[in-house]
Amino acid sequence: MCGRYTLFTPAEALESRFDATFEEQTSPRYNCAPGQSLPVVTDDAPDRFQQFRWGLVPSWADDERVGNDLINARAETVAEKPSFEAAYEKRRCLVPADGFYEWVQDGDEKQPYRVSFADDRPFAMAGLWERWEPEHTQTGLGDFGGGSGAGRDDDADVVESFTIVTTEPNDVVADLHHRMAVVLDPEEEETWLHGDVDETARLLDPYPADEWRAYPVSTRVNSPANDAPELIEPV
Repeated sequence: MCGRYTLFTPAEALESRFDATFEEQTSPRYNCAPGQSLPVVTDDAPDRFQQFRWGLVPSWADDERVGNDLINARAETVAEKPSFEAAYEKRRCLVPADGFYEWVQDGDEKQPYRVSFADDRPFAMAGLWERWEPEHTQTGLGDFGGGSGAGRDDDADVVESFTIVTTEPNDVVADLHHRMAVVLDPEEEETWLHGDVDETARLLDPYPADEWRAYPVSTRVNSPANDAPELIEPV
């Protein structure tokens, strides 16, 4: 699975790499975690970064908390699982990162490892996105007496969210975990965003291991409350 990642590449470099702009100030992130608002590039707005919540909430869900269990989507079933099939067909995104974490059992404890390209260059993980609206926003049932709902900010209740597609691990990740995020070649990113499902299905293989590295890092990364440059230093 992919349960934590890093994105500390400067904003200017990310804008150049993805040919997209940030519309608000962004800060380096050393411990991106589920439930947080994080930058993505979507198929319907490929020229800008948007902040979406990590943990997919399908548009038909009764409760937004379902996203807590949908941080990853398996490549093998993404086209058929009800939680993901509509997004896979119509709503894909790029999730920028420059590394991710995995944990390995070491005696009674788990040792975290950071996995990245050897040069720490940014890359895109294949993602899916959704826009969820609570029932009163969709139907107007929240308005008293059929009024306009003035004074209530419905947009504050809307959740735009994403999940990361995972596949079999490459040789570097296989020593740490049985899954890894689908990492796209730069030339595959346009196809992921706008290709048909037959074209995108061919992109779901593990990224070749040649340029990847993995190294142990501090257990401070275990807590999402910790987010500092020291988290990526080898131990």
